[in-house]
Parts: sequence; C-alpha cells; structure tokens
Amino acid sequence: MKFGDILRWLIEENDLTQKKLSEELYIAASTLGNYVQNLAEPDFDMLKRIAAYFHVSIDYLLDYHPKQGENDMEDDLLRVFRQQPPMQQRVFLEQGRTIAKICAENKTSE
Repeated sequence: MKFGDILRWLIEENDLTQKKLSEELYIAASTLGNYVQNLAEPDFDMLKRIAAYFHVSIDYLLDYHPKQGENDMEDDLLRVFRQQPPMQQRVFLEQGRTIAKICAENKTSE
C-alpha cells in the first residue's frame, strides 16, 4: 500500500479531517492533500511527526515489514494498543494474556 493510502486510512479511522490534521502538524492543507493523493511524500522529519501523532511506526506508514512473520494484523494490533490510554493498555494486555492462556489450556486438554 502507498503512503498516501495509509495516511488517508489513518485520518478516516481517527475521524479527522485533512484540514484538522494539517493544523495539528503545522503544515499547509495543500501539502497534506498532496501526501494523501500520493502526489508528494513527506521528508524524514514530517514522517516522524506523523508517526508520533498517530502512535504508529514509520515502518507502518511506509508499509515496510523488515522482519519475517510480521503482518498487517500485528501492525493493527500494536497500533490499536498504542492509541489506548495507559489503563486501557493494561486491560488490553490482560485480556490478551487470558485468551492465550485459555488457548494453551484447550490445546493440552485435547
């Protein structure tokens, strides 16, 4: 997936407008529009700012998966986790551990 498509998806998922995001990032709306339309790409500093704003990695923004075994679901899981406040992150993690424990118990009882 291209950078602009990923950025568009993040904007929509976070119920933002391009205008609001451009204001938050202190860039011209037309510049952001060019990113979203895949007409231009941000420089490294802007990539870092966008990644920090959405709590995602630069690898995620660039659809780059350097390690084998990584996939979109892992990226989405990490992105959702990072977007939660600390208390919700603890709940999220505990629920994941509970699910893993139940799955492990079901495997041993088969």
